[in-house]
Amino acid sequence: MFADYHVHTEYSDDSVYSMEEVVKDAIAMGMDEICFTDHVDYGIKEDWGSGNSIRYRGNEPLANVDYPRYFAAIRRLRQRYGGEITIRQGLEFGIQTHTIAKYEELTENYPLDFVILSIHQVEDKEFWTQDFQKGRSQEEYNERYYEEMLQVVKALPDTTPSKDILKLYRKLGGEIITIGSDSHKHVHLGMYINEGKELLKSLGFRYFCTYDSMKPVFHKL
Repeated sequence: MFADYHVHTEYSDDSVYSMEEVVKDAIAMGMDEICFTDHVDYGIKEDWGSGNSIRYRGNEPLANVDYPRYFAAIRRLRQRYGGEITIRQGLEFGIQTHTIAKYEELTENYPLDFVILSIHQVEDKEFWTQDFQKGRSQEEYNERYYEEMLQVVKALPDTTPSKDILKLYRKLGGEIITIGSDSHKHVHLGMYINEGKELLKSLGFRYFCTYDSMKPVFHKL
């Protein structure tokens, strides 16, 4: 099983990778399964159709995934390429403690196979633009970041695992785990998937998972 469970497309504000091109490239690479996980960042971005005005960063709208178009595109691609590859629909949530309720509402409104929880911003300020770091020393912004992460972890059941956490997770009997490239363009698609499998095997894992309607499907490593 060759699968990539962290993939971004033109529906994320930080990627222009065509969703159909992703599918074609994945098929050409011999992938069995792919899961789209485009960005939703409440507190920073507005939903299309929310009634609120959309701000722009240069030419790029500060907007979340256009959900109706996103899921319709996935349906079309499943119809067109379903005989060659399994296509799953997911999202990547930029979690903050004060936005959790909005994400819970979103998961109730749309049928998702898989969700990634990330921390991309604190106090509604993004990291990658340096907005959050402005006016803070490295120690100050690092401490504030970890404070926010701690509060999110207290409110949510899972975190993004480090190697040490993976070891502890396995030691405690954990088995459910996915592998993804976080691709935003062609050269990143499928990157280090096989290396990730080898790392998991070296840590004692026997399986990795894909997802179907938010339920794990186990595959031998």
